[in-house]
Amino acid sequence: MSEARAVAQRITDNVERVIFGKHHVLEQTVICLLCQGHLLIEDVPGVGKTMLAKALAKSIGGTFRRIQFTPDLLPSDVTGVSVFNQKSREFEFRPGPVLSQVVLTDEINRATPKTQSALLEAMEERQVTVDGITYQTPKPFLVIATQNPIEYEGTFPLPEAQLDRFLMRVSLGHPAPKEEIAILEAQQYVHPIHDIGQVVSTEELVRAQEEIKSVYVDELVKEYIVELVTSSRKHPDAYLGASPRGSLALFKTGQARAMIQGRDYVTPDDVKALAQATLAHRLIISPAARIKNVDAPSIVDELLHSVPVPGTRVKARAPGTRDS
Repeated sequence: MSEARAVAQRITDNVERVIFGKHHVLEQTVICLLCQGHLLIEDVPGVGKTMLAKALAKSIGGTFRRIQFTPDLLPSDVTGVSVFNQKSREFEFRPGPVLSQVVLTDEINRATPKTQSALLEAMEERQVTVDGITYQTPKPFLVIATQNPIEYEGTFPLPEAQLDRFLMRVSLGHPAPKEEIAILEAQQYVHPIHDIGQVVSTEELVRAQEEIKSVYVDELVKEYIVELVTSSRKHPDAYLGASPRGSLALFKTGQARAMIQGRDYVTPDDVKALAQATLAHRLIISPAARIKNVDAPSIVDELLHSVPVPGTRVKARAPGTRDS
């Protein structure tokens, strides 16, 4: 088993001690972590969004900060602020919570667009600039944002530029009855989050993030990814299709999923399995389509059914090698 696959397995198994019955979502979360991306969890309250972020941070031994987004939150509350020190007669930078390894931005759509934009530089360039001085974010760096898809009062919808910076969007959903019973039993005396610890080191995680980059992606699979994304831009119900970041998201997450599945090559099935999580939140539905109750996931489903899946092609062997 490769180191990246072993790292992913240990993290997933550890988080599953806290989040019950959501293996598929946890796998996608770990894929996002391995791809050095950011995660948007869109779901109703009480399904374990915060616990997922905490369990992930404890599993990798990373620093964890939670930011409760509210309308009165200021950009400096996120990035940090320079304070004048009376003794040294100099300004000192006091880092904000975004300069942590795992950052949970709770109810991100409740903050004003000005505060939301404070995350843009950190998420894309992995740095923040305060008073003309740039500070690098730590490694690894993962932003997990949550938002409630039901309640819209007092919210500010995330702009396309913000949504596009999230590698994936997932939804936990309510647990099945058996899983909910297991949750009741697990939390009878103490929450299981207190019993889990670090299972991988920062160095192991960084090596795993580098390892997945070597997973082979055939030219036909690359063409399939680009065709899916290009078709989203031409879809009659889409006012705005996925950007090239969508293609990169499918490419990188496909590599990570292949590694987790024990393969050193990406298949079209990897692309299809991750299309909803990586593309749906990047699409903007046209006003006419909204009237017909068309949503982004249904457009992605339509694309997966209409875009031809490529055949397979054997990877060429290096010169001088032979079958064992």
